[in-house]
Amino acid sequence: SRSDMDHQPKFFENLSGAGKAIAVLTSGGDAQGMNAAVRAVVRMGIYVNAKVYFIYEGYQGMVDGADNIVEVSWESVSSILQVGGTVIGSARCKSFRTREGRLQAAFNLVQRGITNLCVIGGDGSLTGANLFREEWSGLLEELAQKGKIDAEAVKKYAYLNIVGMVGSIDNDFCGTDMTIGTDSALHRIIEVVDAIMTTAQSHQRTFVLEVMGRHCGYLALVSALACGADWVFIPEYPPEEGWEDSMCVKLSENRARKKRLNIIIVAEGAIDCHNKPITSEKVKDLVVQRLGFDTRVTILGHVQRGGTPSAFDRILASRMGVEAVLALLEATPDTPACVVSLSGNQAVRLPLMECVQMTQEVQKAMDEGRFLEAVRLRGRSFENNLNTYKLLSHKKPDAELPKTNFNVAVLNVGAPAAGMNAAVRAAVRVGITEGHKIFAVIDGFEGFARGKIKEISWGDVGGWTGQGGSILGTKRTLPAKYLEKIADQMRTNNINALMVIGGFEAYLGLLELSAAREKYDEFCVPMVMVPATVSNNVPGSDFSIGADTALNTITDTCDRIKQSASGTKRRVFIIETMGGYCGYLANMGALAAGADAAYIFEEQFDIRELQANVEHLTEKMKTSIQRGLVLRNENCNENYTTDFIYQLYSEEGKGVFDCRKNVLGHMQQGGAPSPFDRNFGTKISAKAMQWISKKLKETYRKGKVFANTDDSVCLLGMRRRNLVFQPVAELKSETDFVHRIPKEQWWLKLRPLMKILAKYKTSYDVSDSGQLEHVAMLPKEAETGAI
Repeated sequence: SRSDMDHQPKFFENLSGAGKAIAVLTSGGDAQGMNAAVRAVVRMGIYVNAKVYFIYEGYQGMVDGADNIVEVSWESVSSILQVGGTVIGSARCKSFRTREGRLQAAFNLVQRGITNLCVIGGDGSLTGANLFREEWSGLLEELAQKGKIDAEAVKKYAYLNIVGMVGSIDNDFCGTDMTIGTDSALHRIIEVVDAIMTTAQSHQRTFVLEVMGRHCGYLALVSALACGADWVFIPEYPPEEGWEDSMCVKLSENRARKKRLNIIIVAEGAIDCHNKPITSEKVKDLVVQRLGFDTRVTILGHVQRGGTPSAFDRILASRMGVEAVLALLEATPDTPACVVSLSGNQAVRLPLMECVQMTQEVQKAMDEGRFLEAVRLRGRSFENNLNTYKLLSHKKPDAELPKTNFNVAVLNVGAPAAGMNAAVRAAVRVGITEGHKIFAVIDGFEGFARGKIKEISWGDVGGWTGQGGSILGTKRTLPAKYLEKIADQMRTNNINALMVIGGFEAYLGLLELSAAREKYDEFCVPMVMVPATVSNNVPGSDFSIGADTALNTITDTCDRIKQSASGTKRRVFIIETMGGYCGYLANMGALAAGADAAYIFEEQFDIRELQANVEHLTEKMKTSIQRGLVLRNENCNENYTTDFIYQLYSEEGKGVFDCRKNVLGHMQQGGAPSPFDRNFGTKISAKAMQWISKKLKETYRKGKVFANTDDSVCLLGMRRRNLVFQPVAELKSETDFVHRIPKEQWWLKLRPLMKILAKYKTSYDVSDSGQLEHVAMLPKEAETGAI
């Protein structure tokens, strides 16, 4: 295990980049979020006193040298966070593939004293970087022999350090849960699918959508999951022999069930089990010939690479960029080239070549027809997605379904959150597949008490994934004052288990129901809660359904507000976000929008801090960046209100900058759910229903269900890298009930990141990073919350 010295916390302010030069380049296909990564590398590099260089046009620029390799300043990366693609350009480069090209590149780097490279690109770009590193000392010796550099330089620049970040919309790189750009590409696909659904609905049409992914079906699979597509074709999991018949049967069954549209998603690299391509045209012709349905093909093409990066990609890329600089500062001649990536919710470092080899293994398995192996090699999150899709997309005939005679009730509690409906759909469909009868409760605990409860079928939840808000209706009312009536309803409808989808009230509600078990036997049944609230303030889970959608709304709005200042110079905006006492939205929104400060309840601030922020902005206005953005959580301080901060800034900034304020309000609770929320909601809720089935079996004794232990009332949450069931009784000690937030929150560790990127001196505990892990083939049981 780790040596003793590793137990001391490690602070990044003790790492210095003085005397080091770091160059950053983007290579291969572009992806949204690359700019956020470039920005983070540049600012973190400058922050630790290293020199930072841009290499324009990828490896081509490294070979061409001259003004393609430029030292950059803090302001060079201002205003690029919200821009898609890559501002430093990317090019396919033939010459870097030759030794002469690499020799020239090495010469160009040595001349500038650059021995640290940060490469943002796909697996090809990263493999090239690794080869370059292995050849480095040989290249320098050759340059010395040719008299291009002196022996001193060979000694001084003896080693090249390389850190990679994967930028690729396909998410085709093993070892990383999400590559930079994947989430944004899903946003583009989902926007298109949502738009197409409305026109298909009008005309009773079938649409065949072709999405990118030549060798990897991730985008196709996840977008099929996120829009409830009827059929999906991906390279890793070709359809069985005779798929033509089964697909047509399924499409016509859906029509018979009054479904007015069919959506079929095809990855551009889709194949059948004989490795022959399945094209979107072929699928369309098949549907037209066999069924005579009115069918259209839409090929999404490069739309998927375009547009502004999603909040997730901006935060992911910023975290990775900072991590990449840390990795370069700590690199030694003996550490292998590494990639920084995200596993679950944690930044990790992995040996670059292990990831590349595993990525190539997948391709090999597919070429040789070992498809199950290919799916397994893609990693647990891919496998999860596939299994969930198979579970939810196709209803077995009633005759094949088991009959358990259990009744499970599903309800929404708290404020509406985007993604709740996706969670309800998954719960209903998995429940039916497991053989239960599912009852939908309208309007939360209040509706439950009034007997607003009815059985809900497979078809009733069709098309729910993309709907915002809560279709079942939701209320903040807690059950305590209705215990008698709710118990009556549970007895009348013979409810054997409860699934509650909601926010902090849902958690309080379960605590109240389990406390009432002594008095009411009706509550002695398995109960599970799935966290869904924009505030992300539920204990026991790093994420809650709806927070990602709200974060995207905040980020988009901040982008627009920042742009409105491009005409008027020197303006500072103060923006108030929701979240109750939880600063998640304000803090993460600030990171994603590139704000100068975020005021939150969890980190007390005083007048001195406000003063320092004003001075900081005054300094900033002297540079070429003449605008500021400040986020404030609605309850961060009862006296320093949004108005107070606005007035203080206005007064102190007189003659230097003017101020505007904006309260974002309820737009943060609305809108169509983001791909992340649809998917997270679907997967976490499916897992919760499977837990209910397991508990029902365990607690069924002598003809009735009886569960009165703590572990039969659980909250399912994502913790670091895993989805875990935690008894609500055990979460009590982790909760601050007065302010309705968890006592410890993981994202507070990212707070210094925002300050660093906004040029504040701060302390940053980086004890977590720096351990090089290995790409493990995960055991089958390992489940992650990775989307």
